[in-house]
Amino acid sequence: MKAVLDPTDIAGYVQDARRGSQTAFAWLHRTFAPLVYAIHLGMTSRARAEELTQETFVIAFGRLDQLRDAASFGPWIAMIARRNRPHGDVDERDLAEVDEPVWTGTGPESVAQADEALRAIRQLPEAYRETLILRLVEGLSGPEIANLTGLTPSSVRVNLHRGMTQLRQVLGIAAEQGEG
Repeated sequence: MKAVLDPTDIAGYVQDARRGSQTAFAWLHRTFAPLVYAIHLGMTSRARAEELTQETFVIAFGRLDQLRDAASFGPWIAMIARRNRPHGDVDERDLAEVDEPVWTGTGPESVAQADEALRAIRQLPEAYRETLILRLVEGLSGPEIANLTGLTPSSVRVNLHRGMTQLRQVLGIAAEQGEG
């Protein structure tokens, strides 16, 4: 998703999905799956995050008629994802450490650093966790994150800045001179 999403387009796809269009369902899934996955990855293992992402879309598509503002599909499905948490007594964050690396094409040191960063991100407050995963794992820009989540670009910038500051602290990395 590199183009800015037009709320009218989102609303149109939601309306078409409500009428049973598989193409519209597929577009909504393809467009908003990175957001839902990022929310789940912030709280569980990669494999479980993928399962929860699918579960979240099943829940959302079953409740499409309850969405009042069709253009607000992103914030709405994000709320559903946040409520669709892992179940059980096992601390899902611990399970994340045994994930198969998804950082393909990199050496073992890079994979270890990426896994360490992901574990550190999971310790941050939810708002920072989600925007950082969307930025660092999904590779989305600030405007793309704002577009998916319904946050203002300014809020996304603040969340990314504060999140990166806290991430550096958790990882024990001093902020570079001249940053501001």
